Amino acid sequence: MTDSIMSKAATMEIPINSNGDTGTLPEDDSLEQDLQQVMVSGPNLNETSIVSGGYGGTAEGIIPTSSIKGPAVHYNAEFNKRIPVTAIGSNMHHSSSSSSMTADEASRGVAVEKLETVKKWGLNTYKCTKQMISERFGRGSRTVDLELEAQIEVLRDTKRKYENVLRLARALTNHFYNMVQTQHALGDTFADLSQKSPELRDEFGYNAETQKLLCKNGETLLGAVNFFVSSINTLVNKTMEDTLMTIKMYENARLEFDAYRSDLEELSLGPRDAVAMARIDAAQQQYQFQKDKYERLRSDVIIKLKFLEENKVKVMHKQLLLFHNAISAYFAGNQQQLEQTLKQFNIKLRPPGADKPSWLEEQ
Repeated sequence: MTDSIMSKAATMEIPINSNGDTGTLPEDDSLEQDLQQVMVSGPNLNETSIVSGGYGGTAEGIIPTSSIKGPAVHYNAEFNKRIPVTAIGSNMHHSSSSSSMTADEASRGVAVEKLETVKKWGLNTYKCTKQMISERFGRGSRTVDLELEAQIEVLRDTKRKYENVLRLARALTNHFYNMVQTQHALGDTFADLSQKSPELRDEFGYNAETQKLLCKNGETLLGAVNFFVSSINTLVNKTMEDTLMTIKMYENARLEFDAYRSDLEELSLGPRDAVAMARIDAAQQQYQFQKDKYERLRSDVIIKLKFLEENKVKVMHKQLLLFHNAISAYFAGNQQQLEQTLKQFNIKLRPPGADKPSWLEEQ
């Protein structure tokens, strides 16, 4: 009984107007043909599930239908074509799978590259540490350039002595600056007492003038000494330090070169089968690479040491002459010679209060 009712309901045509009410459809041949094409092209009612009980009904009214035998079809009303849904899904699944595989391959390649880098770094560190320990305990041989190492040792000793000169010059500058500030305050005090002590006006007056003159000459000498300190600081902490950094790179390259040289020598004394020969060839390539690096840095160190020596002589000749002339002129009381010394070395004094922050900087 139920099957007959459902089959009749499935074949009934219910006309619907624009308001959703039942009514009569206009007799249009083209519309009727389109509806017939939809009925032919659309899915069969026997291949779907029918829900009874209307909208909001319970799941008990679901009547199972037969299994779908063919692929599902999507009707495109614009082109009157049937597009298999399974083909669309397979293409989307294939593209997403390809993109995910590409991302996985890229991440896997990055991981492998990092692993190889860490592996090479670990192997290099092991070889260098082994070589350094062997040299320290006297069991390993090292490449020695006696002339170059003597020059490097002279440079390090010179840098220590120049650092001491720089430290003492800075201390002299600080002490002398404090003395100049004291003379400036003392001169102001003498000038004030000269105005308030009529009986000692002359005595306080010429003492105030003397302190002000000493203060002016002291500021001039401070300008010369500060220029001397700045030049020595540049020579020690920039020029010499740059050369010492190159020397450090050279010493590291020397250690790596000796480490791979020792490794090649050990492999050469071993068996000569196919695996051993492959390892010897790889060690030979590494040895040649490290040797080229060592020779290149050795040449850089020799050139930098030569230019550093020339620069040091030129700079120190000028700065020592400046320091001598300025100190001599100041303590001789020769103000004209002191000012001439600063002009000779193109030293410009800062105007009073130049070191103080501006009003905008203080806000």
